[in-house]
Amino acid sequence: MRSDVPITSLQRLPVYLNYLKTLGGGVTYVSSGAIARALGMGEVLVRKDLAYTSAQGRTRVGYLLSELIAALEEFLGCNDKKNAAIVGAGGLGSALLAYGGFVNYGIELVAAFDNDAKKIGTKIAGKPVLDAAEIESGITSHAVTLAVICVPAKHAQDVADRLVACGVKSILNFAPVLLRVPEHCVVRNIDVAANLAVLCSMA
Repeated sequence: MRSDVPITSLQRLPVYLNYLKTLGGGVTYVSSGAIARALGMGEVLVRKDLAYTSAQGRTRVGYLLSELIAALEEFLGCNDKKNAAIVGAGGLGSALLAYGGFVNYGIELVAAFDNDAKKIGTKIAGKPVLDAAEIESGITSHAVTLAVICVPAKHAQDVADRLVACGVKSILNFAPVLLRVPEHCVVRNIDVAANLAVLCSMA
């Protein structure tokens, strides 16, 4: 994945991929116009997004479906296995551990970390819950490169610092706080409450 691709385009590429994988019934080719109509987007926008991948459209017929899916999977790194861990095995963390969709993008959740003695040593959806005090050793032993933070806001920065210190360069943050990380690290902030507030204001 290239850093010069606009984040908005990166966010749409998995949407295209998910849609294309639902197509069946002998569909061989698909056009950017058909994708745009199905997803309620502009055709020019779809075409520009797909241009970031290696997919090549054909005049009057569009993209060969199998090639477009393969190009999107390659661009998104779906074929490269990446280990991920969740810090905070509460309600949200547990739900994410049970979610099976990560494997579609080559991501395997290998463990969770928590400080609740009742959870440490147990398994959630088959994934071990480790002691949060052992984040550093656990991240290393499980070869984790991605992490998801699901802890209260007051603990999120400390968790992020520890993750970065042991080599994690990509963090998905569900804590309602902006994290400070080095330039070589990437953080995506998901504030559920703030997004709901935006939806309310648009209703």
